[in-house]
This record gives sequence, structure tokens and C-alpha cells, in this order.
Amino acid sequence: MLVTLISILCLLTTTEVVAEQTMHHHTPAPQFDKDKAMAISQAAIGKTLGSYLLQKTNGEYVDLASFKGKPLIVSLIYTSCYHICPTTTQHLNRVTKNARQSLGDDSFNVVTIGFDVRRDNPPMMQYFAEQQNVDAENWHFLSTDEATIKSLAKQLGFLYFPSPSGFDHLVQTTLFDKELKAYRQIYGMTFEMPLLIEPLKRMILDTSEDNFAVSLSKQVLLFCTVYDPAQQKYKLDYSLFIGMFIGFMCVGVMGMQLVKEWRRTLGTKPS
Repeated sequence: MLVTLISILCLLTTTEVVAEQTMHHHTPAPQFDKDKAMAISQAAIGKTLGSYLLQKTNGEYVDLASFKGKPLIVSLIYTSCYHICPTTTQHLNRVTKNARQSLGDDSFNVVTIGFDVRRDNPPMMQYFAEQQNVDAENWHFLSTDEATIKSLAKQLGFLYFPSPSGFDHLVQTTLFDKELKAYRQIYGMTFEMPLLIEPLKRMILDTSEDNFAVSLSKQVLLFCTVYDPAQQKYKLDYSLFIGMFIGFMCVGVMGMQLVKEWRRTLGTKPS
């Protein structure tokens, strides 16, 4: 009797294992296709960001639509990532610090969103921010639920799949304009600084709705904010305008001398 019972239990266990293996065989995990992911990412450009409610690290909720009025930078990460997401965030921190120094502390906003909703809750996002030394007031680390992140990722053109090492996904930073329309996708952990700051600079220093005085000051700032590849940073360089000023002064002095000489010649002309 005991032998028969053990045989039945073994048979049931074997049947369950075979069934599980068969189920896994017929429902394989999706494979990450980089070309497909890139196409989906690029297709998101031009779309206006919708209303999505997410949670800050202090527990408060914020609607992404409320960031309208300034350029917005969006980065998606997962907090259990040990290399790519931290490196990407640290590099983005360096780039945006440089942008704030040149364009103003409050000239744009940044949000980092955790897409692994099982782990990326407000405390984990806060810990992640501290680990990357991000403390800018206009940079928010946000959490959300499964339905919201799926909808948001679709709008951002952000494709991701679970993998043995965590998640397979593009390393993508999305730049939105003041109307929250997706303007550019920037790829890579350590992308070239001008890829983000040049379009950001043009958005912030847009003069289409300014009076003459404000427009003129913005135009000067636009031309004088230049990238120094040797130092890998943006800086204000007024040498162009100083050179133009000196040139105008020289032309003015030469003109005055010519007029003075012309008058002197007329005064000494025989009658």
C-alpha cells in the first residue's frame, strides 16, 4: 500500500514538472530586438506627453502634464540595476549640472522614473538618487504602478523585457519641449554633451514671444554659450562680441579721421 502511494505521488510530481516544462516551452519570454526597439523609440518623436500620475520620493503625487512650460528631460531606470542605470544617471547629472550653470538653475526639469514597479517604490527611488549624488531641486525621482508605466513606456517609445540579468532595454533619454512634445531621443550611457544641451539651449533661449530687450539678451546668451571640447563643458564666451565691439570702434575711429581729413582738405582749398 505504501509503495503504491509513493508511486502515485511520484507520478503526479512528474506530470506537474512535464506540464510546467511544456507550458514554458510554448510561452517563451519575448526576445529583445534592438532594431525594433530603435524604430519604436524614434516613432515617439513629435508626440505630446499625456497626463500620468506618479509618486515622488516624499509620497506626494505629481502629474507629468504639470511640467508644461519648460523643457522636460525623462529617463527610465530600474533601481536593482548595478551598472548601466547608475552610470547613465551619473552622466545625466553631470550634463544637466553644466546646462544649469549656463542656462539657469530653474530653466528646465528632469524626471527619473522607475519602471520595475515591483521594487521601484518611493524609498528605493530616494535611495537610488542618493547613491548617484543627485540633489537638484528640479530633478524628481518617481514611482508608479504597472498600468501607468506600460502606458507611459508606450508613449515614450521605450521597449523593455525581463532578462536573467534584470531587463533588456535601450539606454534612452527623452527630451520634451516647453509644450511637452517629444523633440529628441538621446541614446547611450555617456552620450556627447551637445546632443542634449544644444537643443535644450535653443528651447530655453527661444525669443519668439519676448520683447526687444529680452530677445536681444537671449540672442547674446545663445551665441556666447559655447561647448569647449577640451574641457568637455559649456561656458560663456564673450570673445566674439568683444571682437565685434573692437572692430566697430576701429571702423568708427577710422571714419572720424577720414571725415576730419576731408574737412581739413576742404578748408585749405584755394578760392
